[in-house]
Amino acid sequence: MSDITASRTELASLAQELDAADELSGLRSRFVLDDAVYLDGNSLGALPASVPGRLTDVVHREWGELRIRSWDESGWWTAPERIGDRIAPLVGAAPGQIVVGDSTSVNVFKAVVAAVRMADEDSGSAADRRDEILVDATTFPTDGYMAESAARMTGRTLRPVTPAEVPAALSDRTAAVLLNHVDYRSGRLHDLPALTAAVHEAGAYAVWDLCHSAGALPVGLDEHGVDLAIGCTYKYLNGGPGSPAYLYVRRDLQPRFDSPLPGWTSHAAPFAMRPAYEAAAGAPRGRVGTPDILSMLALEAALDVWYGGGDGGSAGAGVTTGAVTIDAVRAKSLALTDFFLRCVAAYVPEGRVESITPLAHAERGSQIALRCDDAGDVMKRLIHRGVIGDFRHPDVLRFGFTPLYVTFADAERAARVLGETLGEAG
Repeated sequence: MSDITASRTELASLAQELDAADELSGLRSRFVLDDAVYLDGNSLGALPASVPGRLTDVVHREWGELRIRSWDESGWWTAPERIGDRIAPLVGAAPGQIVVGDSTSVNVFKAVVAAVRMADEDSGSAADRRDEILVDATTFPTDGYMAESAARMTGRTLRPVTPAEVPAALSDRTAAVLLNHVDYRSGRLHDLPALTAAVHEAGAYAVWDLCHSAGALPVGLDEHGVDLAIGCTYKYLNGGPGSPAYLYVRRDLQPRFDSPLPGWTSHAAPFAMRPAYEAAAGAPRGRVGTPDILSMLALEAALDVWYGGGDGGSAGAGVTTGAVTIDAVRAKSLALTDFFLRCVAAYVPEGRVESITPLAHAERGSQIALRCDDAGDVMKRLIHRGVIGDFRHPDVLRFGFTPLYVTFADAERAARVLGETLGEAG
């Protein structure tokens, strides 16, 4: 037997052993999956098996039969806060601080403008006004677009800096800082506790984008004193395409949260239809317009997976019945990505790929990004062979590892197919 064959046999056998010992392995049956290796959950999570039945009930009974009564009788009106409280433990927040609704982009705008307005209150006078917003220079484009618009609206200067440059860039001019917890392109995990502390020491407000960390690793919003945070729910939270985003406002800041989008559902008395706006107390003041009920309740059903439900009525033996801890998810995420990198090193011809995701666990999210010549074409061929990742311009292959349903056998197969594909191309 050749060394290559021995290595493949060894790694395939090890993948089976790791899967057999995986305490989260039973969760895979709670998702609608096929024979493909799905490593694009960092863009769109797989469909939880419980969602179709829940939506059928919402459409046929709650909407079709109860109709408008469902705003009260089916809990539609309170869904944004109720579902926010279900997300809260997954990002380290106590209840009453998260409201679900709108898109990530809209919530970024709300959070940044509100942060600047709180900084204005702190300054007390125009002469002492903090006139600068720092934004992650490596951020997903929409965050930058929204931060730039927020800066124009509030009369601030927007200054892009990398997260590593933030401590040195902070000054008494800084009003707010918008950062990504995990870089969407490279998978680098930034130091939320240290950067939040540095922002606070400078007297500014920290706004964090959790799109690529919520549901994949511990965040600790309350523990680390984060001021405001936003995130999507269609990645590691598996809420579905276009599922609503969420907004976190730390409890002690909620009375000061001044939204630039004061919609009727965030009014203290929304059904009084008063011409003058008066903000609701607590998390509801982050709301804007009428909630998107169908996608919101699909998200609520998807979150059942985390709380011992969500088997769609077909869960088999071995399915975890208790709540899933984010610490267990993080441990598996790191094990999966370590194993994938080991398999890549064994299978991929030398010099064909380069990982741009940090090796250090403290600096790694739940994805592996590989720089590769002709990455776009390579990813197309991988997808044709049943390994679903994605491509980021100009030369990055991204593989997202969702621990709730990705297996070690998936990781081994993906690396093996990648090696075969690049070997053929070479």
